[in-house]
Amino acid sequence: MARKAGVSVSTVSRVINGSGYVGEDTERKVLLAMKELNYQPNRIARGLVSRRTSTIGLLIPDVANPFFSEMARGVEDAAIAEGYSVLLCNSDWKSERELMYIDLLKGRWVDGIVIVGSRSDSRVIEAAVGDTPLVIVDRRSSEFRWSVWTDNRQGAALVVEHLLKMGCSKIVHIAGPSDSPSAQERRKGYEQAISQAGLVAIVYEGDFRFASGFEIATMILEGSQRPDGIFAANDLMAIGVLQAAVKLGVQVPHEVAIVGYDNIPSAGYVSPSLTTVHQPSYQMGVSAFDLLLEQFVTNSGQSARKVKFEPKLVVRDSSLKCPSRNSV
Repeated sequence: MARKAGVSVSTVSRVINGSGYVGEDTERKVLLAMKELNYQPNRIARGLVSRRTSTIGLLIPDVANPFFSEMARGVEDAAIAEGYSVLLCNSDWKSERELMYIDLLKGRWVDGIVIVGSRSDSRVIEAAVGDTPLVIVDRRSSEFRWSVWTDNRQGAALVVEHLLKMGCSKIVHIAGPSDSPSAQERRKGYEQAISQAGLVAIVYEGDFRFASGFEIATMILEGSQRPDGIFAANDLMAIGVLQAAVKLGVQVPHEVAIVGYDNIPSAGYVSPSLTTVHQPSYQMGVSAFDLLLEQFVTNSGQSARKVKFEPKLVVRDSSLKCPSRNSV
C-alpha cells in the first residue's frame, strides 16, 4: 500500500492509526490507495499498538431466553451507536464456560466485558477479568464496582402482595437454581413477604427453563394439597406452569393464580395472559454499555457506579381471581 500511495510505511501507519501529523494531500493518497486495494484495517493488530479494538465482549447465560436476548440487543444498539462491535458469548449457565469465554475475549483484545446473570464467585470473575473494564448485570452485589441490576427482592414482594390481595392463602414459589444470585434474591423476597403475612413458605427449585416449570407444576397440581397461587421465578417457567394447568384441566386463574417474572414479550400473548414482574431488559443492556463507555473515557480506575432499576408488577388475566376470593 505504501508503494501504491508513493509514501513511506510509517506514513501509512500514521493515517490508519490516526497518530501523528500527515498532510492533507498525502492522507488523500493513502486513503485512495486503501480504497483501490480494498484494504480493511485489522482491529486486533491495531489494538496491539493502541490497546483499543473498539470491540466489547458480552456474556449471557441463555441465548434462547427472550429476556437475555432483548438485553443483548440493548447492549449492541448502544455499542454500535458509539462505533463499537460486540462479541456475543452464551455461557449456558455454566461457570466453567463463562471463564473460558472471558479468557477468549481477553485474547481478542476486547476493550471491556459485560457479564449478565453470572453465577461465578465475584473473586473468581475479577481474577479472570484482570484490569479489563467490567460491568456485571442482573446481580445485586456490593462486590462489583460497576453494575446494573433490578431489585429482585422487591419484585418478589410485589408478587406476594398481589396474590394476597387476590385472596390467595397458599402460595407456592418455583424458584430458580440455588446458585443463581437473582434467583436467591427472588426467593428471599418471597419468603420474607410470606412470613410477614403469617403464611408458610413452600419452595420448589427449578432451572429457569420451560420444562422445569411444567414438570414441577404437574407434580404440584396433581397433589392433594393444591396451592391457590403459584409464583414462578421467571416467565419461561411460569408459561410451563400454565401449560401444565391446561393439560390437567386446572382452571387459571379461578382454581390457581399464576405469576411469572421478567415480562418477556410472549407473556402478554399466552392464554390466559401472564401476570409478571417487568424488568426493563433493553434499557438495562443500554446502561451496561454506557457504564463500560464511561470507564473507557474517564480511565476510571478504582471508581464505581451502579445503576438500579425498580421492578414493576404487570397484572394480566392469569392472576385476577383465586378460589378463596370467589367464595367471599
